[in-house]
Amino acid sequence: MLATTALFGAATGAVAQEAAEDQATQVDEIVVVGSQIRGAKVTAALPVSVVNEEQILATAATSGDDLIRSIPQMGDVTFNSAYLPASSNSARGDTGSVNLRGLGIGNTLVLLNGRRVVGHPTSQANEHLVPVLTYNTNAIPVTGLKRLEVLRDGAAAIYGADAVAGVINTVLRDDLNGLTVSAQYGGAEGTGMRETNFSAYGGRDFHDGRGNLSAFLNYDHRTELSTTDQDYTASLDKRPLFAGTGFESATNLNSRSSLTSWGLFRPTGGTVRLPGATSNLTAFSTQPSTFSGCNAALGNGLCLKSGTAIDQRLYSDSAALGVSVMPKVERLNVFLNGKYRLNDSVEAFGELGYYQAETTAWQAPISTLSSIVLTIPKTNFYNPFGATTLPGGAINPNRLPGVTAPAGGVDLLLSGYRFDDLGPIEVNVTNKQYRALGGLRGEFAGWDWESALLYSEASAEDISDNVSTTALQKQLALSTADAYNPFNGGDLNNPAFGDGTPSSKAALDAIRQKLRRYTETTLALWDFKVSRPDLFALPAGDLGMAAGVEARHESQLDDRDARIDGTITFTDASGAVYGDLINSSMNPDTEGDRTVYSAYAELAVPIISPEMNIPFVHNLEAQIAGRYEHYSDFGDIAKPKVAVAWDLAEGVRLRGSWAQGFRAPNLEQINASIVTRSNSSTDWAYCEALTRRGAITGLNRCVSPTITPGFSDAASVNTARIRRNVAEQRAGNPDLKPEESETVSFGTVIQPDFTPAELGDFTITIDWWNVKQEGMVGVFRGQNALTLDYLLRKQGSFNPNVVRAAPTAEDMAIFAGTGMQAAGEILYVKDLYDNLQPQEVQGIDLGVMWSLRGTRYGDFSANLNVSHLLRYYLDPSPAVQALMDAKAKGEIDPVVAFSGSAGDLIRSGGRPEWKWSGSATWRYQNITVGAYTAYIGSVEQDNLTNSAGEAWTVDSQITGNLYGEYEWNDGGLAGTAVRVGVRNLTDEAPPLALDGYLGTVHQPYGRYWYASIRKSF
Repeated sequence: MLATTALFGAATGAVAQEAAEDQATQVDEIVVVGSQIRGAKVTAALPVSVVNEEQILATAATSGDDLIRSIPQMGDVTFNSAYLPASSNSARGDTGSVNLRGLGIGNTLVLLNGRRVVGHPTSQANEHLVPVLTYNTNAIPVTGLKRLEVLRDGAAAIYGADAVAGVINTVLRDDLNGLTVSAQYGGAEGTGMRETNFSAYGGRDFHDGRGNLSAFLNYDHRTELSTTDQDYTASLDKRPLFAGTGFESATNLNSRSSLTSWGLFRPTGGTVRLPGATSNLTAFSTQPSTFSGCNAALGNGLCLKSGTAIDQRLYSDSAALGVSVMPKVERLNVFLNGKYRLNDSVEAFGELGYYQAETTAWQAPISTLSSIVLTIPKTNFYNPFGATTLPGGAINPNRLPGVTAPAGGVDLLLSGYRFDDLGPIEVNVTNKQYRALGGLRGEFAGWDWESALLYSEASAEDISDNVSTTALQKQLALSTADAYNPFNGGDLNNPAFGDGTPSSKAALDAIRQKLRRYTETTLALWDFKVSRPDLFALPAGDLGMAAGVEARHESQLDDRDARIDGTITFTDASGAVYGDLINSSMNPDTEGDRTVYSAYAELAVPIISPEMNIPFVHNLEAQIAGRYEHYSDFGDIAKPKVAVAWDLAEGVRLRGSWAQGFRAPNLEQINASIVTRSNSSTDWAYCEALTRRGAITGLNRCVSPTITPGFSDAASVNTARIRRNVAEQRAGNPDLKPEESETVSFGTVIQPDFTPAELGDFTITIDWWNVKQEGMVGVFRGQNALTLDYLLRKQGSFNPNVVRAAPTAEDMAIFAGTGMQAAGEILYVKDLYDNLQPQEVQGIDLGVMWSLRGTRYGDFSANLNVSHLLRYYLDPSPAVQALMDAKAKGEIDPVVAFSGSAGDLIRSGGRPEWKWSGSATWRYQNITVGAYTAYIGSVEQDNLTNSAGEAWTVDSQITGNLYGEYEWNDGGLAGTAVRVGVRNLTDEAPPLALDGYLGTVHQPYGRYWYASIRKSF
């Protein structure tokens, strides 16, 4: 920043007296986002940010995700290529999301050349635990961009649903003549991540200029970023990174897993005692015989240890194996647009677009789910408690000598295990997107009109390694050496990493299975719109008008693998039915579609003109708009918008707007079948009964249950059901209503005309905004449902959404005499998506733009864009508020807490209070120098606290980019340009966070060098 300031300050001072008064005035393109009236000035009333080609170059973005992150008004990026969940339940691969104002995924409308785009087909759960969908920003062809327009104002009345936070319009290159090709190579310093980019764009007029065809192609290849490349990703144990901070003792800093290739097992059926033991064996694990605590030797350097405690030296650390932080990606963008003037008043136009990205990532090996009970039969060749003789009559070589167990052997339950012998999971994701548009536009009787047909489709195929539970169960039952062997432990030399003694290739091949998830979204649209900037004259000038109708059909398909959608299932020894993949809960397919009809009207109203000579009102104009939409799945809705621009004097403008908006629930929120998730929850109703009976001294004892000594019915107490994993059945809700919103903004635009021309042109904008949302879609959450059940049972009723088994005799004994109806064990909790929490978000935007052109030292420009979050308040849902009120009245015990975020969320998670970016460009003859800097404020992580209960602060970060370019204008190299640049010039590592870095806010690498060559023909 200091270097950039010095450069531009010195240059400005040097040319202050030398700039020609008659220098050419730079005329920017008219920005139309925010209004449908062609040629109208109404956008003067709206806060619009434009990222032009100069600024795009300064960001050095190679993907749409890079570009979107550079805009300070964007919130956290929850869909990103570095987000690699353990299953395909969330979007993986080449993804990026749009979250303007931080209002949440799905609240920003993305347009391409002024018309909406198809959404990415794979959802993931947001912080409210409901599936959300976004446009995939990596489908934006950065090389083909002419500019990016960001309307930072609610625009549902003009554009429709999804425009609650605003609109992003990507405007592509068109009307090209000639050809430009370029190649770029770059990489992140200190890592193995390297990136190669090739692009070409060009076009040609034809038929004497009546038509033009323009096209561009962009290909990008990036290698994997591995966990072992950098210290903050090299291990799942982050405690050494926090040494000396006071947080190093936080248990969640060590996320090494107790699910290892050193399995945990439980005998079932019969009496099992180890040699010399006086009590029955209830659980055991394997470990190296060199570790303390061995109870029986298994041979080959292994031993058996009784109990459930696994030595932490055995905890698995997949990051140390070298899995992916960011996947390898190959991305292709191809786009063709054209136009042809049919006659003097009608023009045909069209677009064809194609995007494809293939990613490969390596993730942690597959582990078992606690919800699936897997039996290792007594017939298993490697079962240490198997039969004394094998089926052929031979002595079983793997039965422990001296063990007390039936001669026929004992079945074991596999309680926890990781399939390290299968190696890391390979995840391959293919994203595709098509777009085809054709239309006509023209002029008739003073009206501009336009109509087009659009069809677009996006798909994602996620294929990853997994284990068939049915095949595994079959392989575990074999009495030959080809049986799967879960008792062989891991690697004796590196116990926390990998498996040095894998099962046979035949066993591994038999259980290995590919998991496939295919998702698809489509968008079909027809529109017809008319506009006229001079419908009729008013005293202050011409009244402009736009109107239009639109019909669109949207669909979404989520086709889950047959092994988890209920087609192919696994039935355990108890008769319980599960999906057939070892680490995936059952997820049914989802399919839905809707048709939307809409109509809108917009007026540009001049109220006072400069010619009226009214004091303090140089100019006054307004935008009035309204939109009506009919949704086939939930009905009708209509929303208005009003915006006003008031020029106090030439170059001093006040502006303001008020708009109502809505976000329609997405198709998955309406149509999703039951999805089951398990969360650790407390059965407060059972705890209340225990307290009333005197089994425990209060509900606070439910945190770590301790039965009162001498309690007469202690045998009836089931401590295992006090706190355990409870299944929560979430599902779509066809009765969902839109999320309603109200947006207000006020601002000023200053373009001083009193500054000397030799100092250049200045524009300063300041805008205050406030957005209120109601009925945000969420879930009540399982623990809250159990708390409500506890409250209602105290009052003599119950919560029907908490489904329980019939009370047992033990339950009856516990509830007897408590005044409460006996409650059986919880089976599951029903939790439909519902319109719940309201929130209010408020902030200030500041923009400064400066340009100085035509001087003897070249052309200069600079831009500063600042976003300051003033308020981000999430209110409790009405149902949770009722629970809070009951707690305040003493009807709910003080120890009971409520789940779900609420309160002031500024600096919480991915919501920094301050973000800004600045760019500057200097062009002199053949030389261009560009600079860019970005600041992201600090945030707090409430899930990482020290002994005093203080949250960890993820520090702020400031980075800077710099590039230099030289272009030859004559000779054999004419039209050739070479550019060398660096992103994150000072090699700032992402600020330290719970997971090493905060991927929704920061990029997981430091300094990035690149060089490119460009040739124009």
